Amino acid sequence: MNTIKNIAAAAGTICAGGLFLINSAWAGIPIQHWTQPSGAQVYLVPSPAIPMLDVQIDFDAGSRRDPAAQAGLAELTAGMASEGVRSVGSAPALDENVLGEAWADLGASLDSSASSDRFSFSLRSLTYPDLLEKATALAARQIGEPAFSDSLWQRERQRVAAQLKESATRPATVAGRAFAAAVYGTHPYGFELTADTLARINASDMRAFYARSILPCRATVSLVGAVDRAQADALVTRLLARLPATACTPLTPLPAVADVQPLTRSSEQHIPFDAAQAQVLIGQPGYPRSDPAFFALLVGNHILGGGGFGSRLTAEVREKRGLSYSVYSSFAPALHAGAFTIGLQTRPDQAKQAIQVAKDVLARFVADGPTATELQAAKDNLEGGFALRIDSNRKLLGNVANIAWNHLPLDYLDHWTAQIERVTQADIQAAFARILQPEKMATVVVGETP
Repeated sequence: MNTIKNIAAAAGTICAGGLFLINSAWAGIPIQHWTQPSGAQVYLVPSPAIPMLDVQIDFDAGSRRDPAAQAGLAELTAGMASEGVRSVGSAPALDENVLGEAWADLGASLDSSASSDRFSFSLRSLTYPDLLEKATALAARQIGEPAFSDSLWQRERQRVAAQLKESATRPATVAGRAFAAAVYGTHPYGFELTADTLARINASDMRAFYARSILPCRATVSLVGAVDRAQADALVTRLLARLPATACTPLTPLPAVADVQPLTRSSEQHIPFDAAQAQVLIGQPGYPRSDPAFFALLVGNHILGGGGFGSRLTAEVREKRGLSYSVYSSFAPALHAGAFTIGLQTRPDQAKQAIQVAKDVLARFVADGPTATELQAAKDNLEGGFALRIDSNRKLLGNVANIAWNHLPLDYLDHWTAQIERVTQADIQAAFARILQPEKMATVVVGETP
């Protein structure tokens, strides 16, 4: 088995370079898409350079579907999905230790996670037939037969409770929680796991959540690696085979989730905290990934505060005034309007000045847009860095999963740089003026000197 692990490690080391050489020779990235009889949506990019496969399986079961009283349910369920499988038929139960050893012996891995929109599994394995077959079988058991042990959850709950208590001692966590509540209000994107919601979540709730959410007909499966379409189709069928065979038609649609509501006024929270640096977050709801101005907003934010040391916020807040070592702006587009955020750390006695400078920079950018010089520099940087977005199987998988989840064109990556090049100053100014209202931002400051 040590030989297997060594092979896996060596393959992982050469993965990035091997894929980049293949991609540089391609006219395009050939994404194949089909629908299985179960209703599962499959997206495949064959990448034969090395004998490795990466798979991501996504379900519409992220935290946006958490009940308010049980905020954190999706995240905790994802964590527990890796903590053992139950006994089914002649197949014995595997506790978390045995399961971990089994994956280590295969030189493979299966991870589960939950974001605001998605509940996801990520499988990585070598594609040597005996190894891939065993990894697929083990993954199918873990996906289809998680244990959700009551006794294990009681132990895990204590660990999570201790983590929550410890997180309250970190000013960045305190700021992030307050900011999410201020930006999202009662929308599920603003829900946070707390001691109260943790106490209301039991293993039975996880089992019920999993049974109604993790179904083959609701799976979106993305694959990148050394398999062809027939192999990929068979593999996906096996991965999902142990889930309930619920028909997609006529499957009751999932309940609609309301859109994030725009802020109607500005707000400020000043939270006392004994810390060497004040944590500052400024923002509001941004835009959903489906917004047609996505590329204008991407390029514009690169200029404003997403482009590192070349951004306008860095020039004004750090370079000219020395108010912060780093300052950034970001959008988080998702199925709903994710937050627009300006974030920085500064000396507590400089917080007020730093906030005002950042707000002034934002207001000018929204009103006037970028200069021609800024726009060209941003395009050069983004287009020049495109290869780094797809220079490994895992990065390419993330892009394919993004295309699948957001129903983007299959040739989206082939035209990415052309979309960047088409963005104009007027496009950016119009998009920012439509999306952002600087006079209605939420501001959270943790650790400011009175």
